[in-house]
Amino acid sequence: MLSVALILHLTVKGFDQWHIGTLFTYILIGDIIITLLLTTTADAFGRRNILVIGSILKLFAGLMFAFVDQYLLLVFAGIVGIISPSGGEIGPFLSIEQACMTENVKDNTQITAIYSWYNFFGYLSTALGALSSGYMISKLIKDYNFDTVNAYRSIIIAYAIFGAIKTLIYLCLSRQVETAALFDSELIEHATDSTSRRKTTIQATHILHWFKNKFGLRRSASRRTVAKLCALFVIDAIGGGFVMQSMIIYWFHERFQMNIEMLGLMMMFANLISGVSAIFVTPLVGRIGAINTMVITHIPSNIMLILIPFMQTKASAIAMLLLRFSISQMDVPARQTFVAVSVENNERSAAGGITNLVRSVGLSISPIIVGYLLQDSKNPILFASPFVIGGGLKLLYDILLYVSFDVSNRNQLVHAKKHTQNI
Repeated sequence: MLSVALILHLTVKGFDQWHIGTLFTYILIGDIIITLLLTTTADAFGRRNILVIGSILKLFAGLMFAFVDQYLLLVFAGIVGIISPSGGEIGPFLSIEQACMTENVKDNTQITAIYSWYNFFGYLSTALGALSSGYMISKLIKDYNFDTVNAYRSIIIAYAIFGAIKTLIYLCLSRQVETAALFDSELIEHATDSTSRRKTTIQATHILHWFKNKFGLRRSASRRTVAKLCALFVIDAIGGGFVMQSMIIYWFHERFQMNIEMLGLMMMFANLISGVSAIFVTPLVGRIGAINTMVITHIPSNIMLILIPFMQTKASAIAMLLLRFSISQMDVPARQTFVAVSVENNERSAAGGITNLVRSVGLSISPIIVGYLLQDSKNPILFASPFVIGGGLKLLYDILLYVSFDVSNRNQLVHAKKHTQNI
């Protein structure tokens, strides 16, 4: 929903592309800070508590972007709050939610299936949001005589409302989403001392101990694997920052003069196709492994990404975009699975948070450059360069990912599946 409206909302408010790109960079820098603080303490402080805090920050950012016009206040809201310029999930939600869902899963081969369906419903929701926002904006302008600023503002307000709804949903989560270690420590606290002061002291000590254990990664093997993945993911994320969904929408809007309703429909199909493709990841990972799945689906999708600006007609450019989306996100469940099975259960929130954090670092670098490149739509070389640069960096990531892990790591989930079948 937000990817369709946010960049156009800021544009009609009078901000140029350089200021918007800089604002998106500040937003993603804020996401880095928030994600680090929340995800690395989630397993110690309580996953439900952290999710509630995150959804409140989402509500705050939505209200600020809807009703505030001053640039510096928007920068503040973007840093402190949670709002996504990329069209994807940012903040602590994804890594903590996935840790909650797999807390009691003993069979690693089931994790890919869980993540695949999680991503399917995520992309389906994104598709419905893109369609409904495009339709709503068009309806408000044509039938209800809204000006463009207020029409776009309505979408930002809806984003804030969903933040409030998420808060209520997270408050209803059971204790089963928490780590066993946290649950056991609370039982010990209750048995030894029921006073609130004692409980607060133990909780604070527990959190401090968590930070001392390298941001929730207690094992040295986990830290080595996560560090290697972070070095690779930052390259992919920098490339992804050049082709965020909001940038793609702006490019098609300027290049082919597409209206907001058509843009919403286009992104609806793109995200719907991505969601369906996520379902087919499970058997692929089980057959060839997570790393191999990431590489063989990512390379052709990035070649298609580079080709998009060279399509001469609107129909061919949209077709290439949709074809790219049909496989571009298949690496996501595979990547999330590989991170999850490479660490212990009580390290998953931290591992997912840190790797997502690094991706946010990479994403935060690109928008300010993209803002410069997209200033003049009449310059074909500069206007096409985000796709070429982004696709090139992503191809580099694919190659480095493949050569950075040996055969046993690339086939990790294959071995797990065979072992399960033998048992």
